[in-house]
Amino acid sequence: MLSQESMKKLLSEIKTIAIVGAKDKPGQPVDDVARHMMRAGYTIIPVHPKRSDVWRLTTYTDLAALPQVPDAVVLFRASEHCAAHAREVLAMPGKPKVFWMQLGITSDEAMKLMEEAGITAVQNLCIKIEHQKLFGAGIGLGS
Repeated sequence: MLSQESMKKLLSEIKTIAIVGAKDKPGQPVDDVARHMMRAGYTIIPVHPKRSDVWRLTTYTDLAALPQVPDAVVLFRASEHCAAHAREVLAMPGKPKVFWMQLGITSDEAMKLMEEAGITAVQNLCIKIEHQKLFGAGIGLGS
């Protein structure tokens, strides 16, 4: 578990976030979280196997299709899919700073894979809630 100081540093350092399981359906947690993070100044890269335009952004079918290595990979997928996504991250040409499993999502296997690769892993926490706790409910980094 990251300390508040480490979490704040991490959220200050990341700029691009790939959201796996991206959906822009109002009322869905993934939509709420992504919109908050965009308003806070982060660049969002949606990842969904069947959608091509989420949040009016180019959407990629999987992590291998991304045009750049994001600073963070945030998962909105069931826990049983996390280890496979961790292996996808390990196959990328570069490594993100953080592999983040949202609130209610956990995977000991994914945590171990990321730890062994030197990538910070977070599970069972909401990136939006953590951002708001550390930076306030206002928009913009550090607001």
